[in-house]
Amino acid sequence: MSLKTRILGLAAGLIVVASLASWLAYRELSENIIERWGQQVAEIQVRYDSARLLQSLEREIGLAKQMASSSALINWAVNPDAPALESEAIRQMESFRSNFRDNSYFVALLENGHYYYNNEKNEYAGDQFRYVLDADKPDDAWFFQLIEEGRDFHLNVNPDTELGVTKLWIDVLMRDQTGQIVGMVGTGLNLDDFLQDIVDIGQEGITTLFVDYNGAIQLYRDRNFIDFASIIKPEGQKNTVDLLFDDPQDKQQILGMLQLLKKRSDQVGQVESGFVTVDGRKHLAGVAFLPAIGWFEITLLDLNTLLPRSYLWPLVAVFLVTLLVTLLLFHLIIQSRILKPIMSLEHAVEKVREGSFDLPRLDKPDNEIGWLADHFEKMTHSLGHSTRELEAKVAQRTDELNRLARIDPLTGLKNRRGLDEVLDEEIQRARRQETGFGVIWLDIDHFKSINDTLGHQAGDQILCRVALWLKAGVRPYDHPGRWGGDEFVVLLSPCDPETLERIARRICESVAQESQKTGTPVTVSVGGYFASPGDNSDTILRHADHALYQAKREGRNRVRIGTTEDPEINPA
Repeated sequence: MSLKTRILGLAAGLIVVASLASWLAYRELSENIIERWGQQVAEIQVRYDSARLLQSLEREIGLAKQMASSSALINWAVNPDAPALESEAIRQMESFRSNFRDNSYFVALLENGHYYYNNEKNEYAGDQFRYVLDADKPDDAWFFQLIEEGRDFHLNVNPDTELGVTKLWIDVLMRDQTGQIVGMVGTGLNLDDFLQDIVDIGQEGITTLFVDYNGAIQLYRDRNFIDFASIIKPEGQKNTVDLLFDDPQDKQQILGMLQLLKKRSDQVGQVESGFVTVDGRKHLAGVAFLPAIGWFEITLLDLNTLLPRSYLWPLVAVFLVTLLVTLLLFHLIIQSRILKPIMSLEHAVEKVREGSFDLPRLDKPDNEIGWLADHFEKMTHSLGHSTRELEAKVAQRTDELNRLARIDPLTGLKNRRGLDEVLDEEIQRARRQETGFGVIWLDIDHFKSINDTLGHQAGDQILCRVALWLKAGVRPYDHPGRWGGDEFVVLLSPCDPETLERIARRICESVAQESQKTGTPVTVSVGGYFASPGDNSDTILRHADHALYQAKREGRNRVRIGTTEDPEINPA
């Protein structure tokens, strides 16, 4: 055997051994990279899908809660047989309908079981009462179950056989001033449209589904797996998420992740992931708990579809070409052109997995690995931008909902909740600084007669005018607000007793004078109280309220400043 043959044979043997070693290394590295990348993408995708769902639901939930707190609806629910209250309540219901995404609402009264509904087509205008809920009917069991559990908020995927619709229902309990449940309100989102927008988004290799707190499937692209009316089904009869998996270990693993996230429900943003088999293909499952709605979001990633190993085959070609060119430079070339960029990319993947999108400088040689690193870098920047944009939008929506929750929609002034918060702040400030502040409580004289004579629309106009005159009569840094009905409250700070009385009289006189110009003269009765450090909110409001009723008893259209020495007054 010639030396050339031996050298060629040795070279061929070395090439075969090196190629085999390179192939084994390639398989190990590629699988490791794909799994690490997949875990990070799964976490990002879970958060992205969760944000999309919450973004679609938060506004609807906020509106439903606002509707449940409507005094007109609550008063009617307490006295459902009063025609006047029913008329006003239906007007309120219809005003909310135009604001809901689905342009539909429902109201169910506990007192008589009456169920009211209207849809986007305004199909039931003037005939919103649809049927009577029956505790013995299985189709109506959801209502009585939610009432019995006393959960203030609930999401429910359920068909309404009476109405002939299947929706994702947002259910909010309605309570009176004593906290007693008097009914339920809410809206519904068309299930097919919602599934298309949120779940079945057409991304190949990505499957998204949502399950409730007990693992029952609520939103999934295959409606046959959705567990309709979960709340009334006993355990063992629900379509739970483990039905999607054939292997018992996969079933146990996915349910174990749900239990683990329940224990960590106080840690917002936690994501659990693991590998499972679906339809004979390996998937990476990512799971997150959404405490705002009490659901779990599950994302299944088919890594072979999202990132096939064939994408990394040029790596093998680089190995073979490098070996064929020279075995002597094998180590140096592999080290500089392959291993170092891979380690840099691996470090970048670890940083992204830890939640940081500020990547270190990646080694990007002019080959397939460099292109992959460049694609990963661009993908990371894009994901970071999308995440920040989503976080900003969620924060903006949250701030807007918080603002709306504290503003009276009719007058634009602070509502009772907003006034309560300002009052608590002033009480704390007064205690710290040992100073007092003023509280003015006023209402419109004979406002019920105005409503009865001129109608509620005219009454609303008067409320808006009084709000404008009230804002004009106080200082820019004072806090006027509508307490409810025709009652208004103003917090004056800084303030002394003389300033309190002067502003109170200015408001009283201003309303009387300005209203003469409108053709509908009105007057207000004003009560005031100068709060001292140490007074609590109940004491302050009680004294201001007593002063108001004293002003009304003395003939209305006047100011009465209360003191701590005033006797108790029965407002009746």
